[in-house]
Amino acid sequence: MSDPTRRPSASEAAAPEPMGFFHPSRRPYRFTILVFISLLVLGSYFAYDSIGALESTLIEALHLNRSTIGNLYMAYSAAAIIIVFFGGMLYDKLGPRRASLLFCTLVLVGATIVALAQARWELFAGRFIFGAGSESLIVVQSAIISRWFKGKEMALAFGIALTVSRIGTLFSFNTEELIARYFGSYRTALWAAAGFCLFSVLCNLVYNAMDLHGEKVLALPKPEGGDKIVPSDIRKFTSTYWFVVLLCVTFYSAIFPFTALATDMFHDKWGIPLVSESTGGFLAQVFVNFQHMFSTAPGITSIVIFASMVFAPFAGDLVDRIGKRATLMVVGSLMLIPAHLIMGITRWNPVPSMIVLGAAFVLVPAAMWPSVPLVVEEKRVGTAFGLMTAIQNLGLGLFPLLNGKLRDVTGTYTATQIMFACLGVAGLTFAFLLLQSDRRHGGKLEQGKNKETELPKIEEASEHR
Repeated sequence: MSDPTRRPSASEAAAPEPMGFFHPSRRPYRFTILVFISLLVLGSYFAYDSIGALESTLIEALHLNRSTIGNLYMAYSAAAIIIVFFGGMLYDKLGPRRASLLFCTLVLVGATIVALAQARWELFAGRFIFGAGSESLIVVQSAIISRWFKGKEMALAFGIALTVSRIGTLFSFNTEELIARYFGSYRTALWAAAGFCLFSVLCNLVYNAMDLHGEKVLALPKPEGGDKIVPSDIRKFTSTYWFVVLLCVTFYSAIFPFTALATDMFHDKWGIPLVSESTGGFLAQVFVNFQHMFSTAPGITSIVIFASMVFAPFAGDLVDRIGKRATLMVVGSLMLIPAHLIMGITRWNPVPSMIVLGAAFVLVPAAMWPSVPLVVEEKRVGTAFGLMTAIQNLGLGLFPLLNGKLRDVTGTYTATQIMFACLGVAGLTFAFLLLQSDRRHGGKLEQGKNKETELPKIEEASEHR
């Protein structure tokens, strides 16, 4: 019989707890928490494009013009630019759990204000608050993933998170108009967007609990805050970096400001229906809408996002193996020009052009974002990404406004599509200049894993929208 008064030896006291199947150090725990980390931004991705998905209905119901819809995207981008300078500091002060909960809550509050809005200023206020939370949440999500995943698992984790995030966009374009039609009110659709944001808050609570438990068991380090701008770093950047930034702003300005208002163009110019005609219950109609995605205006708009969801992980692996990053950016930028021109000056079926845009949206981001750590010093990567994100959002705020204004003034879609094609030309020019600059600085962007030259370690970069 054991002596209850005997004190345990030092070796017995230090013996670790047995690790079960769901121990934080094991894959089932890590990939379970990854599910909830991925869902942190599902609601924000859904709500971000709900305005574009409902564009035709909002214009009619609220007597808005198209430039107002563009202004709502500009309000989001204005908040995103401001928050770049403060989001990283907030993250450092609050830590991953409280920061993610704060930004998730801002997203929910912003989406709720938009759903409740009775006046235009309320719509703008809601989108501004929503943008302040959403862009910060994307950066925080990237830092959280790097906290839990290392090595080969990190690329897989980022790929899964990006795919889950864009499911929100895909559902937004393919269900919001259907929700408005089925329930007889656009407000129901906006409340659905707020509901998805609430779902993300609940997922955040689960993540918080799992992260707290894992931190206690594994003594996890606190990750860096991510994209923070240090002004003294900016003058150290080479021309190669600046050409990447200029390509970033022109390329994304030819994609997202276009998709923000594309649903109305497909409906008005080609007469493509907003929803697929079907009967039955709501879920049955959602299924039919997805089944006939290429025959509805919002569905055709979502082709770009659908392509990136399916092919982005493969494109990332291709870039890692073969390099040729600058070359791929040239090819992707070139693809924008005919795609936009064909939709602007012809009445040909827009689906092939959207597939070309989708292919470009797979190639360029896969090559562009991982290029930044190759062309700047490691200690300046945070500033490089933060500055790049801020400048990117200048374009994402300006061009939806110009897009809507041109449509209101001209009454057609030709001028807007020529504008986007010109952005493609500008992007192509910057891509060629990038290729030349990279050659002058050692050709790091063109090297792949098969090259003998060892490349600097590339930290996983968040792809901003």
